[in-house]
Amino acid sequence: MSILVTGGAGYIGSHAVLRLIDQGERVVVLDNLSTGNRALVAPAARFIQGDFGDFGLVSEIMAREQVDGVMHFAGSIVVPESVSNPLAYYENNTSKTRTLLQACVNAKVRAFIFSSTAAVYGAPAIESVNEKTPVHPINPYGRSKLMVEWMLEDVGRAHGLPYMALRYFNVAGADLNGRSGQATPRATHLIKVACEVATGKREGMEIFGTDYPTRDGTCIRDYIHVADLIEAHVQALSALRAGKPSGAFNCGYGRGYTVLEVVHAVENAAGHTIRTKRSDRRAGDPPILIAQADAIRAQLGWHPQHEDLGVIVKSALDWERRMQINLR
Repeated sequence: MSILVTGGAGYIGSHAVLRLIDQGERVVVLDNLSTGNRALVAPAARFIQGDFGDFGLVSEIMAREQVDGVMHFAGSIVVPESVSNPLAYYENNTSKTRTLLQACVNAKVRAFIFSSTAAVYGAPAIESVNEKTPVHPINPYGRSKLMVEWMLEDVGRAHGLPYMALRYFNVAGADLNGRSGQATPRATHLIKVACEVATGKREGMEIFGTDYPTRDGTCIRDYIHVADLIEAHVQALSALRAGKPSGAFNCGYGRGYTVLEVVHAVENAAGHTIRTKRSDRRAGDPPILIAQADAIRAQLGWHPQHEDLGVIVKSALDWERRMQINLR
């Protein structure tokens, strides 16, 4: 039996592949390389270039590779882009996942782990959210992911597909052994961008919005190390295999940092200041979004090991300095 990892040549997916192989799983990666990079895929994994929305291809892979579990990372993730081109997000994140789910039902997949997002909460009136907080996404990215969560609920009820939807907060950092990190072209994630500026790969960066109702006027987010996030996926897979019920879980640390605090952390790690420019707010950005992650700790036994902004930033900066990949 094997685990199919969609988007396994991407940032988070490549880390999942490494972790699964480390624990002895047989892994098949499906990625169309639109944003992923083939060099990030662990050599021990079987790589197939293709689209997760190709029903025929996915069905063939599932039959040939005896897939009994799926970790679904493939999708579009840039919030402002989703606002300007919503139909692309509803196609890539929602419609294609519907096709993937049909293939999973046909193949009687026993575990489906979905890469969801804290964006399903929108701009809540409270600073920290738990899984019972009402979902009200304020951008097409968040809506496209919430639609998949709804599909999973319905498919699980109708066809018995066991699933877990993991709602990511802000993922950052890199594999502590230097095997993978974020290599996405034109990345928009704050820590990645700041590290590119710190290493001279960008001349400077914009800080979007300095008039939010926060301690320094910039957005507050909950940052989680990618290694801890992937451990949550492994715990979710184990739980489903053990017959535990399906559900959705927040993945974050429960504390938030402002954009300026993150920039200062990168400057401290780099040993020098970086060039920033203050700009207007971006469409679709909530002021504050922090996780309450008690449920995943209690129900899945998740115990993060890298719960420190300095550790996250240092691993991201180390990766940026080390990276020798030809992106395009």
